[in-house]
Amino acid sequence: MADIRIQKYAQVLVEHSARVKPGDRILLEGTTAAEPILRELYIQILEKGGHPHLMMTLPGTMPFSQDELYLTYANDSQLDFVPSFYKLAYDQFEGRIRMHSATNTKGTTNIDPAKIQRRSKATSVITESQFRRGAEGVFKWVTTLYPTEAYAQDAGMSLKEYEDFVFNAVHTNEENPVAFWQSVKDKQQSAVDFMKDKSQVILRGPNVELTLNVKGRTFMNSYGLFNMPDGEIYTGPVEDSANGWVKFTYPANYGGTSVEGAELTFSNGRVSVAKAEKNQDFLVKTLDSDAGSRFIGEFAIGTNFDIQQFTGNILFDEKIGGSFHMALGAGYPETGSKNKSAIHWDMICDLRTDSEILVDGELFYKDGQFVFDK
Repeated sequence: MADIRIQKYAQVLVEHSARVKPGDRILLEGTTAAEPILRELYIQILEKGGHPHLMMTLPGTMPFSQDELYLTYANDSQLDFVPSFYKLAYDQFEGRIRMHSATNTKGTTNIDPAKIQRRSKATSVITESQFRRGAEGVFKWVTTLYPTEAYAQDAGMSLKEYEDFVFNAVHTNEENPVAFWQSVKDKQQSAVDFMKDKSQVILRGPNVELTLNVKGRTFMNSYGLFNMPDGEIYTGPVEDSANGWVKFTYPANYGGTSVEGAELTFSNGRVSVAKAEKNQDFLVKTLDSDAGSRFIGEFAIGTNFDIQQFTGNILFDEKIGGSFHMALGAGYPETGSKNKSAIHWDMICDLRTDSEILVDGELFYKDGQFVFDK
C-alpha cells in the first residue's frame, strides 16, 4: 500500500498549488529518486483531467540538465544551448511541478563557477518565462522536494527523521491539508494589507542595519502556490533603494556550494562590498554574473514556525518563522520588481533576538513577531 503521506502530498500539489483543471498540460520535473511521488502525481493529474508530461532525469542538484555530468563535459556552445523541451513547456503549458530530489547535493562544488554561470545565463530565458507567465496568471508553477539521503545528511538527520520533517512541514498529517494551506493565507493577509501603500522599511538588529524602499511595490501572500512547504510574505524592493549592511546568520547555499558568514554592504541598491568566512571567491564571482546580480530581487519575512531548524535547503530554511531573507538577482514581476538576472540567490538572517523592522516609522515587527496595530 502506498504511503498515505505521499498521496496527501500529491493532493496538496495537484489541488492547491498547481490547481489542475481538465485540459491543463503539466510538466513534472524530478529525478529517478522521486519515483514514488512522481508516480502519484501522474495518477492524480490524470484523475483531474490534466495531461502530465514527465521529464525524469538522473539525480543531481540543478534543473534543466543532468547536473554535474552536463557541466563537466559540455563545451561552450552546449552550455549556451537552451533546452528545447523545457522551453516549449515553460512557454506554452499551463503549469509545472518541480520535485527537487538530489542524491548528491555537493556534486557541482568543484566545478568552475564560470561554467555554472554560463549555463544559468542560457537557462535564464526559461526562468524569465516562468516568472512572467506566472505573474500573468497563465502558468501555475510550484517547486517542492522529495526527501532523499542527501538532504537528510545536509540536515543532520536520519532519512526517517527527515521524511517525518518534510511530510510534517507540508502538513500531510492534517485530515485536509488543502484546507490547512488555505488557512495560512488568511493568517498572513493582515500583514500584507498593512504593507499596502507603504514606503520605507528599516531593519535593525545585531546582524543587520538596512534601509529599503517598497513604494509602489506589492507584498505577496505566499501560502503554498509557488513553494511547498510555504509561509512568507515577500516583495521586490525599489532597485536602487537598499543602503546599509547585513550579515546572514545561516550558510547561503547556491548551486551545490555553501557560503558561510556572508556579509553584504549596499550602496544605492547595489552590493558594494561582499565578504564571507568561507567561499568568498564563489560569492563574488556569482554576484558578478550580470548587471542585475548585485541588486535585490526579493525581500521576504519567514512566517512558518513549524520550521525552526536550519536544514541546508532554502525551500525550508527561507520560511523559518522569525527570519527574513533576501534574494540577489531576479525579482518576481508580480511584486513590481524590475530586476532581471540569471541568478536568484536567497540568503537568510535571523531576527528573533534584539531585532526590529520599522515601516514608515511605525514598529511592524519585533524579535520574530508581527506587532503592528491590526
